[in-house]
Amino acid sequence: QVQLVESGGGLVQPGGSLRLSCAASGTISAVYVMGWYRQTPGNQRVLVATITKPLRTTNYADSVKGRFTISKDNAKATVYLQMNSLNPGDTAVYYCNFRANGFETWGQGTQVTVSS
Repeated sequence: QVQLVESGGGLVQPGGSLRLSCAASGTISAVYVMGWYRQTPGNQRVLVATITKPLRTTNYADSVKGRFTISKDNAKATVYLQMNSLNPGDTAVYYCNFRANGFETWGQGTQVTVSS
């Protein structure tokens, strides 16, 4: 079983930056996918970015390409999402996701608000 702990959300002005972190603990397999999804009220949760282990293959939503960067620390089983050039459209609850061996785990979510 895997547990996820997220941190790093908050309020930021348009054009600003935030860094989200997600630490996985428990039984971590050697091959997995971790990533971030976001959700706004009344809408489905949608992909932001994912990264694989061990190849570190990344995948981004078109809306965040060139502004967001996902990375991971294999030794700590932690994934990061560096978010730059934020705009009000990025306001959402961001959820960390872990997938391996046909199982999936979600974090509790962290609020990101982009507003002046």
